[in-house]
Amino acid sequence: MGDVKDKKMPVQYSCYFSRSREGEQFIPEHAVIYIVSGKSKMNDGKRMETFEAGDLYFVRRNHLVKFMKEPGKNGEYRCVTIYFDQAFLRNFSLEYGYRSESQVDTSAYEQLPAGSVLAKYMDMLRGYEAIFLQEDAGQLMAVKRKEAILLLLNFKPELKDVLFDFSEPGKIDLEAFMLQNYHFNVDLKRFAYLTGRSLSTFKRDFESVFHLTPSRWLLQKRLEEAYYLIKEKKRAASDVYLDLGFEDLSHFSFVFKKQYGVAPSLVN
Repeated sequence: MGDVKDKKMPVQYSCYFSRSREGEQFIPEHAVIYIVSGKSKMNDGKRMETFEAGDLYFVRRNHLVKFMKEPGKNGEYRCVTIYFDQAFLRNFSLEYGYRSESQVDTSAYEQLPAGSVLAKYMDMLRGYEAIFLQEDAGQLMAVKRKEAILLLLNFKPELKDVLFDFSEPGKIDLEAFMLQNYHFNVDLKRFAYLTGRSLSTFKRDFESVFHLTPSRWLLQKRLEEAYYLIKEKKRAASDVYLDLGFEDLSHFSFVFKKQYGVAPSLVN
């Protein structure tokens, strides 16, 4: 895999030459992503969508999403991403007077018009890659981010209630949330944050509900689902382990055999 991205940059250029899955499946900041070549498959646990070359989409912070990047016919995947972190958005709000008027519940990602001015703008940013790598490019990059968010709000004004909502997740039903999201590959701090709890409160509430530690319950739940998919749906271990939050096939095979007394490949 070739990777030419810098995660510290608010404007990011990515290039992959083989199929790629990100590690932790958590969106920490709002972002707009433009696909240059290849395709990106997104799954938030409710729906799956594929974005291809020329497509533009918005992702919302504090959501769980599985995503896979696949090279196109030219053998590579390329995209341009602009991140809108909370500090930037707060300053933008003060400068331009944008405010969130109500909390809205939207999906983790949303496709934007491919032929919009913003899509053309994102494509144009490809020419700035070398400039943005320079140490003194901070001011220019800030201007380009402001232009991008103004263009976004121009044809999608309702997004102001999402972009300028600086509240943190409130306390929610832990049992319902975990049963829906256990297959996402995120650490316990993320689960705690998304359920509106400190890590210590999350662990205490979790054991009260499930009568197991979070780590033990997650492993058991993921293995149960893996066993069902392999035995009943005839899925291969190599096809399911990543979907269920495991990062390594050999580790998955080891814990599966320890749990069920047989390797995943021998289940029938």
